[in-house]
Amino acid sequence: MSSLLLDLAAAGPSFAQQPPGPPPAVGVVAATRQPTIQSSEYTGRILATNRVNVVARVSAYLEQVLFKEGAEVQEGDLLYRLDQRPFEADMQAREAAVAQFKAQLKNAEAVTARAKALQGTPAYQPSAVDIAVANEDALKAQVLGAEGQLQQAEINLAYTQIRAPIGGKIGRTSVTVGNYVTPSSGVLCTIVSQDPMYVLFPVSTRAVIELQRRSAEKAGALVIRLRLPDGRLYGPTGRLDFVDNTVAGNTDTMNLRGVIPNPPIDGSPNGTRELIDNELVTVILEDVQPTEAIGVPRSAVLADQEGDYVFVVGSDNKAEQRRVKLAKSSTPAVAIITSGLKDGEKVILDGIQRVRNGQPVTPGPASPQVKPPAGAVQAGSTPIR
Repeated sequence: MSSLLLDLAAAGPSFAQQPPGPPPAVGVVAATRQPTIQSSEYTGRILATNRVNVVARVSAYLEQVLFKEGAEVQEGDLLYRLDQRPFEADMQAREAAVAQFKAQLKNAEAVTARAKALQGTPAYQPSAVDIAVANEDALKAQVLGAEGQLQQAEINLAYTQIRAPIGGKIGRTSVTVGNYVTPSSGVLCTIVSQDPMYVLFPVSTRAVIELQRRSAEKAGALVIRLRLPDGRLYGPTGRLDFVDNTVAGNTDTMNLRGVIPNPPIDGSPNGTRELIDNELVTVILEDVQPTEAIGVPRSAVLADQEGDYVFVVGSDNKAEQRRVKLAKSSTPAVAIITSGLKDGEKVILDGIQRVRNGQPVTPGPASPQVKPPAGAVQAGSTPIR
């Protein structure tokens, strides 16, 4: 045992004097300015551009419901038919009253003419003329009143056919055949327009100021994209059309509104559309024109409790931990850096797990990265003013 200890003691200095290994090899990429589409995300709600509650305007028994619940209807389509018989009878009575008063008026006009024809003769009586003229004027007024009542009867008869005031998707009917409906019966059904749709979303005042700056720099062009509840990006793009004129005091936000197409899904037998009134979506506001921004592969960015950081190789070939801020327009493939990096700086991408802050490294080219395809955007949004 003692001889073994002596051998180890003799070997100790030789182990301690071994030279350190070479600095770890790392792959680096240059932080470069590249075209990027700035974007920001908000929670929004889809709203129909038109929404109409259909109600009865006369009182009668419901004879027919002429639509399929949940289907799309066109403006002017017949939805309900009420019992028309009482209104037809009333209209006939009004027509008879008009005819009666017109006949009486014709007779009064003849009496007036005869009374006036006696002027200059011993039989002429001014009072008789006055009476005849007054009677004629009264009958003219009665004819006008009867014609007005006839017109109202025609309107009431037309109200027994309840038609769609707008085109759109119709909901569930609240009444069925045989029920007595009146103007106080409430909403019979609701129609919401389908194409285009609004998307309403609140934005903090600070974000509105930033959007105004971006809008001014890009000649006012912003594009709206939507992320649906299932995570898919909605195909058509929209434009901003309204910015509210006041700030909500309790939330310090302003309401912005966009308009976006909602065409039928290709191949859908019933013309189904993707956007639904009152649906919750994610709104993505994108610049139409790309801007130059510093970008690096997303895998080069690490994070800890203090935030995001990268390792940069300095002129002395030592790794330096650098805190960075990422833009919201960063993607899973590319990190857009808003602060913390300069154009041309060398960022460690490969071998990053072997790097320590301040440690010497041996830099070399990083392995090639697959460049993500650029997404096309559609112009046409209005500026934020």
